[in-house]
Amino acid sequence: MMTTDDLGTTGTRAARPAGRPRSQEADTAILAAALDLLIEYGAQQTSIEQVAKRAGVTRATVYRRYTDKTALLVRTLQWAMHDFDPAFTGWRDLDHMFAEWALHLADPRNRILLRRVFGTVDDYPDLLRTYRESNGGRRAAVVRDALAAARERGELPADLDVDVVQELLSSAVTGHVAGHPDDEDAEQIKAYFLAIMRQLGYRP
Repeated sequence: MMTTDDLGTTGTRAARPAGRPRSQEADTAILAAALDLLIEYGAQQTSIEQVAKRAGVTRATVYRRYTDKTALLVRTLQWAMHDFDPAFTGWRDLDHMFAEWALHLADPRNRILLRRVFGTVDDYPDLLRTYRESNGGRRAAVVRDALAAARERGELPADLDVDVVQELLSSAVTGHVAGHPDDEDAEQIKAYFLAIMRQLGYRP
């Protein structure tokens, strides 16, 4: 869920030449800096000034792109989560979906990011609200589509409410990053989701 062109699988910023970044370089540098700071300190403690300093640009450069911190952090989350990746058209099946989720959640950096985002519910509610509004529920819709396709294939009970299951899986992600150790590997994490689905009648 991180862009491999600009970030490694652990979300580390790619090296860039010394000197002030040009336009495209500045775009990437700003988002990478905002992501780093969001993970390290949380949304409340991240500022436009800190982002500009870490990115090696001026505050004016950041403000030319984003009206305020909320707009910047929402775009940072969209970037980090690949929300508008044109190459993504859905998953082949539920096994594929859970395998990709597990790979993402096996990265401790991604887990910290999710905990930081969940923690904004009380301290910085504008961030989650604006992110959900701008994202248009696309991520949840793609999950529901995958569940509906599995139901049509007979892998899930015919009367299963996919909207409810999507909500359960969303809660399961929250529960895992909050209650499981960060050193679990992808196979363990995938097994966690499959165990939940089996209780719902999943039979691939």
